[in-house]
Amino acid sequence: MKALYDVPAPAKLNLFLHVVGRRPDGMHLLQSVFMLIDWADTLHFESRSGGRISREDLGAALPPDDLVLRAARALQQASGTASGAHIAVDKQVPAQAGMGGGSSDAASCLLALNRLWNLGYPLSELMRIGLGLGADVPFFLGGHNAIVQGIGERIEPLALPPARFAVVKPPEGLETARIFADPQLKRDSEPAIISGFAANPSGEPGTSPEGHFWYRSGRNDLQPVAQRLCPSVTEALEWLGSQGLEGRMTGSGSAVFARLAPGKVLQAAPAGWQARECGSLEAHPLMGWAPSDDSSVGG
Repeated sequence: MKALYDVPAPAKLNLFLHVVGRRPDGMHLLQSVFMLIDWADTLHFESRSGGRISREDLGAALPPDDLVLRAARALQQASGTASGAHIAVDKQVPAQAGMGGGSSDAASCLLALNRLWNLGYPLSELMRIGLGLGADVPFFLGGHNAIVQGIGERIEPLALPPARFAVVKPPEGLETARIFADPQLKRDSEPAIISGFAANPSGEPGTSPEGHFWYRSGRNDLQPVAQRLCPSVTEALEWLGSQGLEGRMTGSGSAVFARLAPGKVLQAAPAGWQARECGSLEAHPLMGWAPSDDSSVGG
């Protein structure tokens, strides 16, 4: 029996997130910088004959038809393979947090099964499948910190300096669909000048953490709606503020984060909250697991 154990699925932070428009089909057009962090889920894969796909929850329970199972079935259907898999998931990244946990699990699942089933699909094909599962999945497949635009399909790798963050998830979660359906959501932000961000992603030397470029130039357009729908977001931001930290919501929330200066120690979080000091990742730990040459497609 072939197997792949201890496959990581790291979370992400949105250093900023602007809603710059809306397509005729109702999909929102976004502009954001995604940074990978070391808060991660862990997945284990065992090959099965007969095409059956099953899942076991080792940590927090997942929905019956989560993105892991959907990713496995999508790859199975696209490839026509007769192989199946048993997938065990140690869920550590909180759900409904805006940290991309489910999308990251789906991306790691596609990469792992592509290898376990000897499909040899290139990254471009996995990204095509991944975009059908969720807007954030292609980013995690790409493997780099990146500028992400459109509905998630326009991804430009971006070198970001190492950083540490306080990441806080209050007990309440937020459904992304609720925020994007809200009539008060700002949908007409001016696009950020990406060349300026790429040239100076972390501010001038010697500035305070709060003076870094992405704090000074960006924001999260979803945050005001999220704070109205979920008061815990405001409470988490105020808790970071009480420690002298300038917080911002990531993704559609409800998790918030703040950059930590060297030597800064995060206080113990209130009961029921999840809080961690996280480090940025230079690249996804599975980068290179799928070939990038389109001519290398396997059966």
